[in-house]
Amino acid sequence: MMVNTSGRSSGQRAQLYMPQFKENDTHCVIFQYYATSREGSSPGQLLIYVKENNNLLGFAVWNSSGSAFQKWQQVELAISTFWPNFYQLVFEVVASGERGLLAVRGISRQGHQCSKLNTPHFLHIKSVEVNARQTATFQCTINGQPKDHVNYKLWLQGIRGREAPMKDTKPVNSRRYTATFDIVNTTKEDSGRYRCIVRSEKGVGVSSYGDLVVKREFTPPIPIAPPQLTAVGATYLWIQLNANSINGDGPIIEKEVEYRTLSGSLIDSQPVDKPNHKIGHLDPDTEYEISVLLTRPNEGGTGAPGPPLRARTKCADPMQGPQRLQVVDIKSRQLMVRWEPFGYNVTRCYSYNLTVQYRYTANGKEEMREETCYDTLSGAPQHTIRSLPPYTNVSIRLLLRNREGVKESDELDVLTDEDVPGAVPQESIQGSTYEEKIALRWREPLQTYGIIKQYEIFYKAVSSFDPEFNLSNQSGTILKFSNETSHIFTGLYPGSTYSFTIRASTVKGYGPPELAQFTTKISPPRMPGYEQETPLNQTDSTVTVLLKPARSRGAPVSVYQVVVEEERPRRSRRAAEILRCYPIPIHFQNASVLNSQYYFTAEFPAARIQTPLPFTVGDNRTYDGYWNLPLLPHKSYSVYYQAVSTANGETKIDCVRVATKGAATRKPDAVEPEKQTDHTVKIAGVIAGILLFVIIFLESFTSKRKETLSSTRQEMTVMVNSMDKSYAEQGTSCDEFSSAFADRLSLAFFPSDENHTMNSETSSLVQSHTHSYKKREAVDVPYQTGQLHPAIRVADLLQHITQMKCAEGYGFKEEYESFFEGQAAPWDSAKKDENRMKNRYGNIIAYDHSRVRLQPLEGEQSSDYINANYVDGYHRPNHYIATQGPMQETVYDFWRMVWQENTATIVMVTNLVEVGRVKCCKYWPDDTEIYRDMKVTLIETQLLSEYVIRTFAVEKRGAHEIREIRQFHFTGWPDHGVPYHATGLLGFVRRIKAKSPANAGPMVIHCSAGAGRTGCFIVIDIMLDMAEREGVVDIYNCVRELRSRRVNMVQTEEQYVFIHDAILEACLCGDTTIPANQLRSVYYDMNRLDPQTNSSQIKEEFRTLNMVTPTLRVEDCSIALLPRNHEKNRCMDVLPPDRCLPFLITIDGESSNYINAALMDSYKQPSAFIVTQHPLPNTVKDFWRLVLDYHCTSIVMLNDVDPAQLCPQYWPENGVHRHGPIQVEFVSADLEEDIISRIFRIYNAARPQDGYRMVQQFQFLGWPMYRDTPVSKRSFLKLIRQVDKWQEEYDGGEGRTVVHCLNGGGRSGTFCAISIVCEMLCHQHSVDVFHAVKTLRNNKPNMVDLLDQYKFCYEVALEYLNSG
Repeated sequence: MMVNTSGRSSGQRAQLYMPQFKENDTHCVIFQYYATSREGSSPGQLLIYVKENNNLLGFAVWNSSGSAFQKWQQVELAISTFWPNFYQLVFEVVASGERGLLAVRGISRQGHQCSKLNTPHFLHIKSVEVNARQTATFQCTINGQPKDHVNYKLWLQGIRGREAPMKDTKPVNSRRYTATFDIVNTTKEDSGRYRCIVRSEKGVGVSSYGDLVVKREFTPPIPIAPPQLTAVGATYLWIQLNANSINGDGPIIEKEVEYRTLSGSLIDSQPVDKPNHKIGHLDPDTEYEISVLLTRPNEGGTGAPGPPLRARTKCADPMQGPQRLQVVDIKSRQLMVRWEPFGYNVTRCYSYNLTVQYRYTANGKEEMREETCYDTLSGAPQHTIRSLPPYTNVSIRLLLRNREGVKESDELDVLTDEDVPGAVPQESIQGSTYEEKIALRWREPLQTYGIIKQYEIFYKAVSSFDPEFNLSNQSGTILKFSNETSHIFTGLYPGSTYSFTIRASTVKGYGPPELAQFTTKISPPRMPGYEQETPLNQTDSTVTVLLKPARSRGAPVSVYQVVVEEERPRRSRRAAEILRCYPIPIHFQNASVLNSQYYFTAEFPAARIQTPLPFTVGDNRTYDGYWNLPLLPHKSYSVYYQAVSTANGETKIDCVRVATKGAATRKPDAVEPEKQTDHTVKIAGVIAGILLFVIIFLESFTSKRKETLSSTRQEMTVMVNSMDKSYAEQGTSCDEFSSAFADRLSLAFFPSDENHTMNSETSSLVQSHTHSYKKREAVDVPYQTGQLHPAIRVADLLQHITQMKCAEGYGFKEEYESFFEGQAAPWDSAKKDENRMKNRYGNIIAYDHSRVRLQPLEGEQSSDYINANYVDGYHRPNHYIATQGPMQETVYDFWRMVWQENTATIVMVTNLVEVGRVKCCKYWPDDTEIYRDMKVTLIETQLLSEYVIRTFAVEKRGAHEIREIRQFHFTGWPDHGVPYHATGLLGFVRRIKAKSPANAGPMVIHCSAGAGRTGCFIVIDIMLDMAEREGVVDIYNCVRELRSRRVNMVQTEEQYVFIHDAILEACLCGDTTIPANQLRSVYYDMNRLDPQTNSSQIKEEFRTLNMVTPTLRVEDCSIALLPRNHEKNRCMDVLPPDRCLPFLITIDGESSNYINAALMDSYKQPSAFIVTQHPLPNTVKDFWRLVLDYHCTSIVMLNDVDPAQLCPQYWPENGVHRHGPIQVEFVSADLEEDIISRIFRIYNAARPQDGYRMVQQFQFLGWPMYRDTPVSKRSFLKLIRQVDKWQEEYDGGEGRTVVHCLNGGGRSGTFCAISIVCEMLCHQHSVDVFHAVKTLRNNKPNMVDLLDQYKFCYEVALEYLNSG
């Protein structure tokens, strides 16, 4: 605080109020002050007040005096104020009229007392009460001793200004003394508050106030104010007496309190010796009157009671909750409860309420309610709870509540009675509509109100698009048990609307009905029968047919249409199904633009054809906008007549072929009847002889097959067991393998040690081909004798290959580089000028010593040359002819060689064009071709996924025979490198072995140059024979021997390694083919448990399959593992390899071209299956892009729709779903046993010129999620057949099939494997489940991942055979 007194008049004041201090103990306040002026006089006076509580300011306890000074002075204030009092410091400056400054700073409150020498503290001062004219004596106790305070000023200060000097002092102890002050001859005006003050040079000490009470003369005391109520309880009242407010003067020697209830009866009186008093043992919630009586000594006596205080006690907690709660009446929606009556002794309050609290669960949500009970005073109190849900557990309790607390009764649980149920949820009533069926589904009512006993469904036909239908008999009532919430209504009319009224019942009766309507799909009109497709009239450019009216089925016929189609070889003569017809009208003018083979030639309204109408196709007129142009004479046509019905947004078409017109051709050259007959007889004779030989051969083969098959599987089991142990003991170490592996594996290929000891000097391959084969005798020598490249035991093959692949394949590299590269023998004939044009490549030509010499042609020099060499087989001299792929100039020479060498088998290991380059010319005809004096006729073509088998009939002019020659064309060899897996090539080799006649001439093998792939095939074929006969393989010496016969056989190191891997796979897996007629007995033997091993052959076969299944590496699935594709994968451990991915083509914004799917081969078609996961919500669009981009015609669904597993319904039940540019339109649906078939029309709206594609989805219901295999083999086989039938009829078997389950694994693989097995049985009359599954697993290792699924493949194959 700083005060400038300049310009201030004398007496002006400035004040500083400090905050109030409420501490309970004495403490020290310290401050500094400063005063200065120019004249040296005092600028003013500083005063300090100690204001206690909110009383008057009083008089100053300290002031500054004297002239100004030029430095800060420190002052201490020792203030003693005791709880509950508080005080406030006030600094005041009073101006003197002189100019100057006066300031205060550093005001601080210390947490301790001031020094007792500088500024002593006081203890509490007691109040004094005297009668008038008496002396009042105050005593102040001070810290310190009188001798220490000789120079201190000590006095008593009254609040009204009266002061009293110190009378005397008296020591209390070594730390304190007492000062006495007298106020004499007191009057009533002396009453007030007094305090002690001590002042030193350092500061001032201030005590608390004490009261001086001066009374009048003695009179009977009467309180003039009632006592004050300070606290209230349920059984007590706290009062303050107000004993100071009385009439008369004199001391009070006794105080009493008397209290009574409002009824007036005195309860009690109690003496009081304190200002505050507690009256106890009162009744709760009761009002009392309380008065105070005072007594003076002597003649004063006891006065009358003072004014009364009226007060009510509080309520007390209830003594207890209601007792004996019980339910006396139970109904479906209300309950009546009763309890024991109670009174004030329980409630302990006159104001209370009683509520019933109950809770129950309804619709999955807990409800809690509370109601007030008004019947509380009767002798049998009760309450009814209403509006309860029926058949619900209700928990009930009573709550007795007053202002002070609550007490509860025991809780009671009771079940309300049943009632009629609520309605079946309208939104749950769903119907899948078909042409003559409606599959109705619903859910039980949300409010069952009891146990549902049954459902009643009343159905009735209400309308139809077809006026010819009689709907009167289309009604009825169906009853379903409570656990059945679906029903299939059959025998319905197409195109008709049916109403369904569903209601549920309990024991109380039926609930309200719920109505729904569904309309069946319209059926295509039923076309009239045309038993013969014979036109009424036909010319070169016209065909006249009879158009008959069709019969409507569900909707009237809208129009009739005549369609002309250029004949296609695959089209069936029966065309009665919707998708065999023509839903999109194409004018002739647009047919060539759209590359369409059909066009509409006429359209008639339905009214036009009420009776049969003749119509001429090609009359060059226009019918309803369609030009009926003349037919072209040189083309073949089919004429189709179709009826169209349209209703409710559906269009259905039925059609029938009513005529065909063949092309007008020139008459072929006549053949003499005698020669034609002679040729026919010869051909028939040759074919009959061949068939007879085949029958005899098969009989001898099948008798041995059953004996050898079990031993083959036993060999495979031994091998896998050995490999298992080897891996377990040694891992994949390059340095050593378990010796037990070799010992045990050798048993599989050496039934007797005496007869199968290998000559270590050389293998039989390197013996001269001029020596005839003799059975070698056993020699007692060690297996290996240090030969540089000895033969390898089959038992050691895995170890050998593993060691060779170590150090980045250094062993194979070193071995392959040791072969002589380039020309190793003379090839003078090939180098002649006249023969140079007969060589495709200048560096791959025929050695002279081993070349095939053709019989020379008359007049043609060097006509004996062809680029081909003989190669020995396994103990079969000149068993192969290795040649180049024929060129246009050498086709005739090639067929001359085939005829000359009596070849029955041609093996082609190349495609005609690879990477844009011609590798081989097409040297065979599509029908019949004549090559000079050779006539080649294509008899049969069998297309398989990785190869094609073509059968030719070959004739030579002048030779009286027809030879059957088969060409095996392997199409699965990639343009670069080698096949990714050897499985397909091994199956190809085995098929050739099985189909090649034993007495035929050399087998002709060719690729493009006749060296690399040709050498691979020959080495593999020879080594398989060698492994089977001797239990060893000698690949190195075999390649070296081949290179001595033809240049650079096995052209690359990669091919050399592939040969080893192929032979190893063949040895590990064995030949698992089973003839169809032996399947039942073999499968029975495979399942028989071996008591010693507690295993079976089929378990070991599946174990082998698991071991030879390749494991995908991270780099194999690099595209699926890209971060942007993670959300498109259902499981990150089920991913497709990059090499099998079907990349999406249809552009859709910024969406990637990835989908979790893999292309799989079927038995006959490469990439026939696309195996994928059930679409995720974010990949439904990609799924339909896949279906459209890859020309898929079938979708097989093997799991359930389950949103909880992110398996949404991805198809429309009605109308059109749009997924970006792709539109999916629902066409029809049908339900048959365990299969729902739906047909959709899909097209790309951004490319309308591409047309549309019809796709059928087959949802299989017979494979619950909890089962490893389907419930029924028959149903699953039916699914396979329905898919095959659709594929063949709609797209000629060329469309792909999308197969999906939850993750695209075991279930999808099982479907694909069984499909392959059934095709094998149909075309090959044998089954190889192992090969089928191994082929699938080469692309996706999780296909058919359970033993039970593997067995199921065999069992469906048996079912296939049983079904005929």
